[in-house]
Amino acid sequence: MTCTKEQIRKFIRYRNTSSLEVAAAKAGISENTGRKYLRQGGKQLAKQKRGYRTRKDPFAGVWKQLEEMLTKDDGLEAKTLLEWLLEAYPDKYGISHLRTLQRRVSEWRALRGPSKDIFFQQILLPGAQSQSDYTWCNELGITIAGQPFEHLLFHFMLPYSRWETASIAFSESFESLTEGYAAAVKELGAVAPDHRTDNLAAAVAIGERKTFQERWENFLGYFGVTPSSNTPRQSNENGSVEKSHDLLKRALDQRLRLRGSRDFPTRTAYEEFFQSVIYRRNKDRKQRLAEELRLLKELPRKDWDAPQELFVSVLPWSTVTIARSIYSVPSRLVGAKLRALVYADRIELYFGKNLVQQMPKVHPGESAINYRHVIAQLVRKPGAFQNYRFRDELFPTTTYRKAFDCLKEAGKNEKEYLKILNVAAMEGESIVETAVQILLEMQTIPTEDLVKQLLVTKHEVPNVIVASPNLSFYDELLTPFSSGVMQ
Repeated sequence: MTCTKEQIRKFIRYRNTSSLEVAAAKAGISENTGRKYLRQGGKQLAKQKRGYRTRKDPFAGVWKQLEEMLTKDDGLEAKTLLEWLLEAYPDKYGISHLRTLQRRVSEWRALRGPSKDIFFQQILLPGAQSQSDYTWCNELGITIAGQPFEHLLFHFMLPYSRWETASIAFSESFESLTEGYAAAVKELGAVAPDHRTDNLAAAVAIGERKTFQERWENFLGYFGVTPSSNTPRQSNENGSVEKSHDLLKRALDQRLRLRGSRDFPTRTAYEEFFQSVIYRRNKDRKQRLAEELRLLKELPRKDWDAPQELFVSVLPWSTVTIARSIYSVPSRLVGAKLRALVYADRIELYFGKNLVQQMPKVHPGESAINYRHVIAQLVRKPGAFQNYRFRDELFPTTTYRKAFDCLKEAGKNEKEYLKILNVAAMEGESIVETAVQILLEMQTIPTEDLVKQLLVTKHEVPNVIVASPNLSFYDELLTPFSSGVMQ
């Protein structure tokens, strides 16, 4: 027999003043239990384990079969095994046996089941790594001026200090990835030597493992950072930021509940709201963040997307050379010295403080010749066209090339084509192309005069006659009021 602490307390109290028999009776225990308790020095009697079953094992006859099934496929669940039993022994088993079978299967897995994957707890070192990932926030139910605001958050953090920041994104694109990272490290004021993402296509080559997109490597290389990624379908390797997703969204949800509304007048107001939540979360991380900041690398002096400034001279053939690529400019700038701002995707040319041209950036070794810059001079010097270095650039579309070939077969000189191209520069490339296409379909040789005739026909404005209104109608409307009588 076992006894409770309260019974022992009563037994001790009454035993000091009464006999064993009386003390045991008052405590509600037997005399033998009282004697055993005293022989063990006043310690609580240990509960004796039962070595027998209180009821018959319902799976005694089939457990060997079930164990063989589990050995072949340890992924089988107790519910699936019970379904098999219900089909094989419908009169012997019922749904009431599920809980017992679940205990038996759980016991088998613990004692005889296969080994399980384990996660090795890592030591987080200060200043070693930063992590980022995207998380959808549609479940927060944010609306902007009453309209649903579907969006992601680009979430950036330092695993050691748990310092974090976030920015709005609408897709997991390279642009949002680079903008989010650049904004995060600018706010942090430093960079970690390693940055980990999951296997999003903007960073990791599709279908490859640990092979990064060249432009992502170049982007991080500007900051002196090495890219890394977790193993596919192993989000635990990027677990710090993955776990922080839930915590951040839970904090946002709680603050929204306190706010009493999930609607914001503008996107800026919503950004200020979630940044205030992040600021509160970062307040308790200052000490560990200070440890990291002492070990992190400094930011480059210029922003990653800051333009490279160059000074170039316009050559006599109305071109400039920038980063081993050739660009045409208006002929009026020949001999001028220009300031070029070279961005990742475009180039801006300045004469003094005046922007004179903006054009898309081309790959090194390529050329970007705009026929509008040189066509007027070529019309004056048509002989230069035959061996012009950038001759192919003067065929804006295949239609213009067909027009040139047609003129050449008809024995026309190259000046006729240059005149048509000059009309395109003056009137518009697409409208001239349409006129040329009409002439070619009519099997007519496209000449400057015929093209201009079609343009004049197309530009004719219909003669619209607007009749003057008869004001006497207004006088008739006012007559009832002037006479004092309402009709």
